[in-house]
Amino acid sequence: MTEHNSGFFLAPGSFEEKFIRAGGHGGQNVNKVATAVQLRFFPALSGLPHAAQERLRLLAGAKLTADGDILIIAGEHRTQEQNRRAARERLRELVERASRPPKRRRPTKPSYGSKQRRLETKQRRSDTKRTRRDTDSF
Repeated sequence: MTEHNSGFFLAPGSFEEKFIRAGGHGGQNVNKVATAVQLRFFPALSGLPHAAQERLRLLAGAKLTADGDILIIAGEHRTQEQNRRAARERLRELVERASRPPKRRRPTKPSYGSKQRRLETKQRRSDTKRTRRDTDSF
């Protein structure tokens, strides 16, 4: 397993990195050297619990491919190593967010005072509209 900061592990074979040419900074080198990294993460091979994999798929959004893989492209830095670190950091953040179960919603009731205020407002609005009506038309 590959360990990263904060105890995050990547199972071997659960991701692959491919280097591609990137636009942006780099001067003349930008057209010759493949510095951008394309990190492909395979959630099914990662060893994550099924619930976390489902949340990961939802969080991935446009990064999710048709095959169910997550594709992260990092090309904002000039060197392969910096881009590799950036891509792995983005993946780590995504997996950490998916690993945390969502907080359960506690159903709440409106307070007695808020119910009273709402009813008073409705009554005022009703009275206002009633005074606008033409009473001779009925």
